[in-house]
Amino acid sequence: MYILHYSSIVQKAIIKLDSGLPTISETMSASKGLVLENTARRDALIAIEKKYQKIWAEEHQFEIDAPTLSEEPVTMTSEELHEKYPKFMSSMAYPYANGALHAGHCFTLSKVEFSVGFERMNGKRALFPLGFHCTGMPILACADKLKREAELFGKDYLNVPTEEEEEEEVVEVKKESDDVTRFKAKKSKAQAKKGRSKYQFEIMLQLGIPRDEVYKFADGKHWLTFFPPLIEKDCTSFGARIDWRRSFVTTDANPYYDAFIRWQMNKLKAAGKIKFGERYTVYSEKDGQACMDHDRQSGEGVTPQEYVGIKIEATEFAEEAQKIIDETAAIDKSKKIYFVAATLRPETMYGQTCCFVSPKIQYGIFDAGDSYYITTERAFKNMSYQKLTPKRGDYKAVVTIPGKAFIGTKIHAPASAYGELRILPMETVIASKGTGVVTCVPSNSPDDFMTTKDLLHKPEYYGIKAEWVKGDILPIIHTEKYGDITAETLCKDLKIQSPKDTNLLAEAKKAAYKEDYYSGVMIYGKYKGEKVEIAKNKCKADLIDAGEAFVYNEPESLVMSRSGDECIVSLEDQWYVDYGEESWKKQAVECLEGMELFAPEVKNAFEGVLDWLKNWAVCRTYGLGTRLPWDEKYLVESLSDSTIYQAFYTIAHLLFKDYFGKDIGPLNITAEQMTPEVFDYIFQHTDNIKSDIPLESLEKLRREFEYFYPLDVSISGKDLIPNHLTFFIYTHVALFPKKFWPKGIRANGHLMLNNAKMSKSTGNFMTLEQIVEKFGADASRIALADAGDTVEDANFDESNANAAILRLYTLKIWAEDIIKNHTTMRTGEITDFFDVAFEHEMNALIEKTYEQYHLTNYKNALKYGLFDFQTARDYYREASGTMHKDLVFRYIETQALVLAPIAPHFAEYIYRELLGKTGSVQNAKFPRATKPVDQGVISSLNYVRNLQRAIREAEGQALKKKKGKAAEIDSSKPVKLSLLISESFPEWQSGCVEVVRKMFAEHTLDDSKKIRENINPKDMKRAMPFISMLKQRLTTETPEEVFERDLLFNEIDTVKAALKNIERAAQGLNIAEVSIISFPNGAKVAKDIFSGEEVPIPGSAKAIEGAVPGMPGVVFQNI
Repeated sequence: MYILHYSSIVQKAIIKLDSGLPTISETMSASKGLVLENTARRDALIAIEKKYQKIWAEEHQFEIDAPTLSEEPVTMTSEELHEKYPKFMSSMAYPYANGALHAGHCFTLSKVEFSVGFERMNGKRALFPLGFHCTGMPILACADKLKREAELFGKDYLNVPTEEEEEEEVVEVKKESDDVTRFKAKKSKAQAKKGRSKYQFEIMLQLGIPRDEVYKFADGKHWLTFFPPLIEKDCTSFGARIDWRRSFVTTDANPYYDAFIRWQMNKLKAAGKIKFGERYTVYSEKDGQACMDHDRQSGEGVTPQEYVGIKIEATEFAEEAQKIIDETAAIDKSKKIYFVAATLRPETMYGQTCCFVSPKIQYGIFDAGDSYYITTERAFKNMSYQKLTPKRGDYKAVVTIPGKAFIGTKIHAPASAYGELRILPMETVIASKGTGVVTCVPSNSPDDFMTTKDLLHKPEYYGIKAEWVKGDILPIIHTEKYGDITAETLCKDLKIQSPKDTNLLAEAKKAAYKEDYYSGVMIYGKYKGEKVEIAKNKCKADLIDAGEAFVYNEPESLVMSRSGDECIVSLEDQWYVDYGEESWKKQAVECLEGMELFAPEVKNAFEGVLDWLKNWAVCRTYGLGTRLPWDEKYLVESLSDSTIYQAFYTIAHLLFKDYFGKDIGPLNITAEQMTPEVFDYIFQHTDNIKSDIPLESLEKLRREFEYFYPLDVSISGKDLIPNHLTFFIYTHVALFPKKFWPKGIRANGHLMLNNAKMSKSTGNFMTLEQIVEKFGADASRIALADAGDTVEDANFDESNANAAILRLYTLKIWAEDIIKNHTTMRTGEITDFFDVAFEHEMNALIEKTYEQYHLTNYKNALKYGLFDFQTARDYYREASGTMHKDLVFRYIETQALVLAPIAPHFAEYIYRELLGKTGSVQNAKFPRATKPVDQGVISSLNYVRNLQRAIREAEGQALKKKKGKAAEIDSSKPVKLSLLISESFPEWQSGCVEVVRKMFAEHTLDDSKKIRENINPKDMKRAMPFISMLKQRLTTETPEEVFERDLLFNEIDTVKAALKNIERAAQGLNIAEVSIISFPNGAKVAKDIFSGEEVPIPGSAKAIEGAVPGMPGVVFQNI
């Protein structure tokens, strides 16, 4: 589903490996990315990766099957199977097979990888299949270009002209739809093309393909044999857990998949989901067919925008325009001439005060049959394909006239409450949107309001007469928010000063339309008193019925086909999928409500798409694909043959052994035997079947489908929500029983590289192969896990991947050394304070890691399961002196297991090679806590860490020289360290805690005035910083943790147990004596915790006052 246009693949060279498969190797400059100085550690890790990839392939580790019919009878239901044999199936949008996978694909791939790896370790049969999408125009368009270029320059492409023009950069200017009632994805995958990519053969040469092999790509089929093996090789080098038995290419190149799509189309048609009729569709005149999303060079996601074309009669032309018309013999003077304005707001036509044209635009007078239309050529071209003109595709102007010549023309505007109006200038009118003619409604259009105001103030500047401008504004719509004149209110609120404040005016326009439509009530005209959302269509119908308007469509924004044609909207007789039909939409909404979507933004996006998505053209006449079964001159388009391919994955491995279905599979079934009845038996559980396929084989096929379905999660980029993913929902609910409806969709953000947008033109771009070659698979996977998990754009940071190399290699060397020298470690019962604490900390981190994997928060899983896990080990290693063998070995094994979903090669090396475990880490169980986690132990450990840190910080302060004074402590002399343990909290603190507790429950904690009213004035100075600290803690901790002040451990016992480590905390002072005393807050004397004797409390009042339970005071004194 991800289309990577061949002309935009990064420059690489094709070389041959010993295996015979081509590989794509980087030749572009590496100056844009991180330069690795020493690769020895990386190479050692890559050697491990290659070793275990080979072993996994030999062991068929990722070939996952349903329980056989000999294991469980055919009568066992899918629910019973799932209960006894838990399963998990995940897929990503299959990649388009016309190029190498890039980092964006890699990011999505990693999400499937991590989920499948984790679910395997939970005892599930976890399946990850991947096919290759080849349907549509891109491959054939490139192949045809090569054919044409071979005719021009020869099959060796040597006769190209030496001097050639640089191709202009094609940049998509993506605009939001003017229609605020429609959700659209804000980012397209379409890429800009720059530089010397004029000819397709040049692109192939830039890729490093030998000149004598380029012509092979003039055959579209060659692309299908060339790229899928590369994609498989790159995914394998990444360590992907893909069941390659189930892979296939789409189109009729694989007759089994072809039969499957034909079945799908027939079923949808029979169910009334595919219909035939005239529909507005984005269309390429050059290609002679509909231009769907994947046929586009730019403008993916753009759909037809419906306008109402208002026919504004010219009653008396301005002198200059009249002269041109009079001199044009081809104009029939008996016909009326209309300026055609495109509007989204027919309900506001009562308030038209003039009509705007741009003085800078060339307008055509076009023959519309019984009259003439004045528009831009682009607009009339659209009209000529929508049955609005005498002849389809005839859009030549009778005469062309500059816009300035029309200024002052007298007009009659339909429905306007005003009489005679004029054509006036508007400099912000553009030729690429609408018709180039704009009707002026200053009551509800901020742009019109500001332009009218400007014309009134400067008529001489614009070369018009002041009386041509209508200054009085007719109220048409009332809203509670903006009153009766929406545009005026918004312009004042946003402080818009002139018609040139384009950004503010765009904001105002959107707000005006939205508020008027959803909240407005008509206060003028035939439908006075009705809501705008109801009156709008009535006003539109009245204008059309009166012959004063017509429906007009054009693309929402620029769409360029892959053949380089600027697309239009055409009214086409076509087969279309009736998305949006109410009963079907209701099922889709029901499915969405029951799905795990992982983020509220994703659900909101789907709901928006389901609100606006309507019929979708299902076929085209050009490209690669499956023939429409009932009308074989058409091909099923690429977004329509990729909606339920996940179901085909479940049976593919039993039907064929190669991508193309040429090598018949283990059930010995031919493609011709896969009749509609067979697919019904498999996917819809029909039992009456006539087939020469043995019943046992049919039952095996059905078992595979009914075991692995429903799909647990489909993972894709968020930009596929408006098409592929929504079609996926619709088609599943149409063809499968409810129990097989998909259970989840995860939509991830786009991937940035080193905090910048990936771009080939800047060199900030990497393919999957380049990433793995540079950092190795596991380090790359760690960096991808760390990149982010939300729908916001994530970031692959090369420095993180490089750091992962060092982390893994260092861990490898340490683990090898530990295992080699294990006899030097302690054994016996685990009773030492730091042994017990490390055991509980490991258990706590294991549980946190498990939870984050379960939530699919892989960045957090990595934090707890690698970074924090190693930090815990590092502290234990330092604190314990000699580590306990059992704990260290458990740490090594557990580290391998919790890291296995993300870094499986490294984990496998530790698990098999170092620890000598039988079997693969891929099949090991994910670890869980060996005993309930004692939070008291965890708290006591954190207490010791914090106390050590506090001692070091106090040491630093004691050694710091004050202005004009020596440091408090002379480091050359022996020092006594005193720890002041308070047994109770100060009363004023307890009072503050109660104030904060109460106000937090009342949701008034932001009211500083109220806080001060509840605090004793004499405590104010110390209370406010303390309360601020509590408020800050409430942002990161639970209320229970903040307000519960009783310690979960015995502070004195903890200090005694960790005394040696506490004594070593100071690093620059010679600690000759340690005194630890405890006392109730406010006491004058304390008790020595070792002797029990009463002793005076040393230190300053500040140190004594600052000591609270869990936070001892620290005092240094020279002896």
